[in-house]
Amino acid sequence: MRLFNAWEMGQDQTKQQIEKGLHLYQSNQTEKALRVWMRVLEKSADPAGRFRVLGCLITAHAEMGRYKDMLKFAVVQIDTARELEDPDYLTESYLNLARSNEKLCEFQKTISYCKTCLNMQGTTVSLQLNGQVSLSMGNAFLGLSVFQKALECFEKALRYAHNNDDKMLECRVCCSLGNFYAQIKDYEKALFFPCKAAELVNDYGKGWSLKYRAMSQYHMAVAYRKLGRLADAMDCCEESMKIALQHGDRPLQALCLLCFADIHRSRKDVQTAFPRYDSSMSIMTEIGNRLGLIQVLLGVTKCWMIQKELDKALESIEKAQELAEGLGNKLGLLKLHCLCERIYRTKGQQRELRDHVVKFHECVEEMELYCGMCGESIGEKNNQLQALPCSHFFHLKCLQTDGTRGCPNCRRLSVKPGYV
Repeated sequence: MRLFNAWEMGQDQTKQQIEKGLHLYQSNQTEKALRVWMRVLEKSADPAGRFRVLGCLITAHAEMGRYKDMLKFAVVQIDTARELEDPDYLTESYLNLARSNEKLCEFQKTISYCKTCLNMQGTTVSLQLNGQVSLSMGNAFLGLSVFQKALECFEKALRYAHNNDDKMLECRVCCSLGNFYAQIKDYEKALFFPCKAAELVNDYGKGWSLKYRAMSQYHMAVAYRKLGRLADAMDCCEESMKIALQHGDRPLQALCLLCFADIHRSRKDVQTAFPRYDSSMSIMTEIGNRLGLIQVLLGVTKCWMIQKELDKALESIEKAQELAEGLGNKLGLLKLHCLCERIYRTKGQQRELRDHVVKFHECVEEMELYCGMCGESIGEKNNQLQALPCSHFFHLKCLQTDGTRGCPNCRRLSVKPGYV
C-alpha cells in the first residue's frame, strides 16, 4: 500500500512539473521550460508522464526550429508508447514522428509514418488524430508536388475538423490550402483560405497560441504579394514577424524574411531584397528547411536576372536544382527549368534552351499540371480553379462552360464541387 501511494505521489509530482513547464513556456520563458521538462524526463519512472513530457518537448523544439532534436524526442516517445502498450499512445507518437520528418523535408518518410497512424486500430482518441495525420500527409505530398493527393488529404483533414468542431485544425488546414493554391497560382483561393484562418482566430482563438494568428497573417502576405497588393502584403508580414520575434519562432522568422525579400524584389528593389534573402537562407540552413531554401534561391535567381547578371543567376539555379532533386520537389524543378529557358534564350544558347524546354514539359506532364478539359497548363499564370470530389482540379471557366457531370481525368461522377 505504501509503495502504491509513493508511485501515486510520483505521478502527481510529474504532472505538477509538466504544468509548471507549460506555464513557463506560455510566458515565453522557453529555456526554463525546457530545463523543467528535461528534469522530469530524467527522473520520472511513470511512463505516461514521460510520454506527456516528451510531447511537450517535441512541440517546443518544433516551434523553435530545432527539428533534429524534435526527431530525437519523437523516437524516444515511440519507445515509451510501446512500453505503455496502448494504441492511442502509439498513434500519437507515430504522428509526432511523421511531423518531425515533415519539418526535415523527409516527405516519403512522413507519408509512410502517416499511413502507419491511419492503419492503427485505436480508440476514439486515435480517430480524432486522423485529421492531423491527413494534414501532415497532405503537406508531404505538397512538398513532393503530388497535387491531387495533397488536395485529397487536405479535404479529409477539413472534413475531420468540421465533424469534430476542431477550429484549431481547421485553421491549420486553411493555411495549408492557402499554400497549395499559391503554388498552382489560383491567387483568389490562396488569399481566401488564410483569410478564413484569420477569421477563425478572431472568432474562436481567445485562448489559442498567437502562432495561429502569425501563421494566417504570413500566408495572407504571400497571397497579397502575388496579387500585386504589396502594401497589404507588407502589413501582414510585419504583423507575423512581430509575433515570430516575440515567441522565438525561428521557422516563421525565416519565412517572413523570405516574404519581405520577395516584396522588395517585386518593387524591383533588389538591393533591399538581397540581405533579407541572405538572412532567410541563414536560418533555413540552420533549421534544415531545404524546401524553404529552394524558394530563397529562386528569389535570389530572379534578382540576379533583374540585374542582368545571368551567370550568377545560373549559379543560384544550380544550387536550387541540387536541393529540388534531392527532395523530389517537382514544382521547384519546373520553375528552375522555366528560368533557365529565359536565361538561355537571352544568351542565344539554343541547345541549352531546347534541353530546358523539354525538361519543363516533362515536369508539367509528370505533375499533371494541365486542365483535362481545355488542355492548357495550370500554374503558369493566375487562374481561378475548381476541384471536383475526386480532387482533380480544372479551370473554373472550363467546368462552367462544359457542363459535364463527370471528371474527364478519372470519369468519376461530379455532381457537386469538392470541399475546397
